[in-house]
Amino acid sequence: MPVRIRLQRHGKKGKPFYWIVAADSRAKRDGKFLEKLGTYNPNTNPATIDLKVDNAVQWLRNGAQPTETVRAILSYKGALMKKHLWDGVKKGAFDEAEAEKRFTAWLEEKEKAIQAKRDGLSKAEQETRTKALEAEKEVNEKRIAAQQPEPEVEETPETTDAPETEAAESSETAAEVTEEPAAEAPTEEAAPEAEAKEEEAPKE
Repeated sequence: MPVRIRLQRHGKKGKPFYWIVAADSRAKRDGKFLEKLGTYNPNTNPATIDLKVDNAVQWLRNGAQPTETVRAILSYKGALMKKHLWDGVKKGAFDEAEAEKRFTAWLEEKEKAIQAKRDGLSKAEQETRTKALEAEKEVNEKRIAAQQPEPEVEETPETTDAPETEAAESSETAAEVTEEPAAEAPTEEAAPEAEAKEEEAPKE
């Protein structure tokens, strides 16, 4: 009986949640399975994976074939690494204690990398939240400033009025000066007429 290690879908629409199962390759995707090996939740960042590594390794050693997605999950959790180490023990390259030591060291490095990713994500999320709060604060300040009435400005006498009045007075005096010659002009013309009348008087 060919056995496949694959995902079995659960959860609700838009938020899938998967079981990692060993099942007969002829069974339906969500049908009967031989053993539940773990769970896979892709809705979190990073994805949450709970896997029984030893059981998965045992199925792999018995000839079970994982799907492409499950192979990536098994590699991520170290099941393929442990199977490789057990194959080395079987061939006599090293003993079981050395295999466990190497696997433990691999898990520690993997956990450090995962923790570094989580820290980076939390830091980026915190920075994004801080920027959003600052932008919201700025918008609120602008809104409050727009709602406040503008203060009334008291009108103060400008010092530039004096030059303007002086200019107006100078223009008035200039107008008076220009009007005076116009009034004197008829008197100068009247003088010759009077002289002419005086000259005409003796002739009579």
